[in-house]
Amino acid sequence: MPDIPVGSQIFDLAFHPTHSTVYTGLLNGQVKAFRYDEQGQHEESFVLRPSKRSCRCLDTSEDGSRLWATGKAKAIFTIDTATGTVSETRKNAHKQLMGVFIKVPQVNCIKRLMPQMLGTGDDDGVIKLWDPRMSDPIRDYTHHYDFISDFLWLGDKKQLITTSGDGTLSVIDVRGKKPKPVAQSEDQEDELLSIVAIRSGSKVVVGTQTGILSVFNRSHGWGDCVDRVPGHPQSIDALCTLPSSYPSSHSTILTGSSDGLLRAVQLFPTKLLGVVADHGSFPIERIAVDLGGEGRWVGSAGHDDTLKMTDLRAIFEDEEGEEAVDESENVQIIQASDIDLQEPDGAVVETQAPPEGTAAVIEASDSDEDVRHSHSLKEKKRKSKSSKNALAGRSKKARNQIDADPSFFNGL
Repeated sequence: MPDIPVGSQIFDLAFHPTHSTVYTGLLNGQVKAFRYDEQGQHEESFVLRPSKRSCRCLDTSEDGSRLWATGKAKAIFTIDTATGTVSETRKNAHKQLMGVFIKVPQVNCIKRLMPQMLGTGDDDGVIKLWDPRMSDPIRDYTHHYDFISDFLWLGDKKQLITTSGDGTLSVIDVRGKKPKPVAQSEDQEDELLSIVAIRSGSKVVVGTQTGILSVFNRSHGWGDCVDRVPGHPQSIDALCTLPSSYPSSHSTILTGSSDGLLRAVQLFPTKLLGVVADHGSFPIERIAVDLGGEGRWVGSAGHDDTLKMTDLRAIFEDEEGEEAVDESENVQIIQASDIDLQEPDGAVVETQAPPEGTAAVIEASDSDEDVRHSHSLKEKKRKSKSSKNALAGRSKKARNQIDADPSFFNGL
C-alpha cells in the first residue's frame, strides 16, 4: 500500500476492530480517519479537530462505534466514528489538587481495558481508571513519579501492566479497591517505553531507552526481568505482536526504534528476521496491526507526515509456506518410520524408514532376539541420518533400543 499522507506529524494511530479503517492523532490537534482496501487503495473518511493542541493517543471501543482521543488538551474526547463528531468531552481529566493549587498534566496513554472501563496515564505518572458512562474517574494510582509510557492489558487476570519513565513496571488489579498496585518491579535503571505480551501472555517484553528488550516471566514474579536482549542501536519506542495465524507469532514481535526501522525480531531463540518498514531518519513512535491485531496490514508512524501501511503477507507468507511444507514432511516421516512403537515393557523403539525392499526383513528380525543380539555386537554402529522431527522433543535412547545395519539381514 502506498504511504498515506496526513499533513502533520502523527502521534498515535488506532485501527477499527472490524472494519478496514485507520485513525490518526496529529500534532495539529486533528483526528483523521482513512478507509483502505485489500488492493492498497485508501480514501479519507473524516477529519475532526476537537482541540488546537496535539492529539497524543487514541483507542476504540470494543465494537468500534466510539473513538477516544486525548493529549495536550488535557481532556478526553469521545468521538462517534459513524458521524465523525465529538459526542462527549471530559475536561481537565487528570486534574490534581496540590495544596491550594490545581495541576492538570497532559495525558500520554489511553487504553480500553473492558467494555465499560478505560485506563489513562499522564506526564506525572498518575494512572486513572474510568467508566465511560460516568464523568468522574473510578480510581487514581500515584505510585509512579515519571511519565506513563505504555499499557498492557492481561484479560485472564484482569490486570493492567504499566511502564514508566521512572524505570519501573507495575501491575494493577482493576478489581481491587485499594489505589495501590499489586506488584512493582525494581528500578531497571532505564526508561521503559513500550510493552507487549508473548507466549500466550506467559512472558512480557519491554522496550527501553537504551535499545534493550527486557523479558519478564509472569510465573517468576514482577520484581525483575529474567532476560535482556540487546541489539537495537537506539531506543525501542513501540512494540507489537504478529497475528496468531503466523506459525512464529508466539515468539516473534515487531519493534519500532528511533533509528527509523521497523524490525521483525524472534525471541527464544533470538534472531533478527528482517526489516519490515523503513522511515528513514524519522523515529518510529507507534505501530499497530489492523483488525484487532489479526489483520493483514501493519501501520507505523514516525515524526514524518505519512502513515506507512505494510502488507505482512508479502513479508511472512513465504516463511509460513515453507514451515507448512516442513511440517507436512515431518508428519509423513513419522508415519513411515512408525515412531513411538511401544514394547511390552513400556520401552520406546525408534526406527528409521529402511531402504526399499528391506522393510519386511527388518520387521521380521524383531522376532529373533538371539540372532539379533549375537550379530549386532560384531557390527559397526551407524549413525541414523533420519530428518529431524520438529514436533518431537529431544529423544532418549530406551533400554531395549539397539542400532543395527539393515544390510546385515540380507543374508538371513
